Amino acid sequence: MLSSKKKKPDSCDTIISVKSEIIGDLHISGGLIIDGRIKGNIIADDETNALVRISETGVVEGEIRVPNIVINGRVAGNVYSSQHIELAKKAIVSGDVNYTMMEMVMGAQVNGNLIHQGAEVSRKGRKSAEPILSKVTLGKESKAD
Repeated sequence: MLSSKKKKPDSCDTIISVKSEIIGDLHISGGLIIDGRIKGNIIADDETNALVRISETGVVEGEIRVPNIVINGRVAGNVYSSQHIELAKKAIVSGDVNYTMMEMVMGAQVNGNLIHQGAEVSRKGRKSAEPILSKVTLGKESKAD
């Protein structure tokens, strides 16, 4: 499960079945499908391009820090996605969702805050969270100081 190769986010290395419960933290670098229950944190480095999929029957009680996340089950804890997160129709998140890009389907629930995390640096060297201010003078746009 812990390999040095970068995998596509759609790949699956491990499945936690509906009849399984894991107690403790998981450190992953590939794909993880959760149909059962995990009581602990799920962690992956941003460079791994890891993916966690939580199905309708899946439950995570803990923090999730993974680049790519798809939730269609329940999460009790904060979620951190550095690349992409999808909240499907039956997703219930009790905690804050920190994201860069997000898809949220009608029916998904977040009982916490949605917090956008901008990309580190844009092509002009600005942090994306910094607004680019401009002012309009006589119909012409000019950069504000």
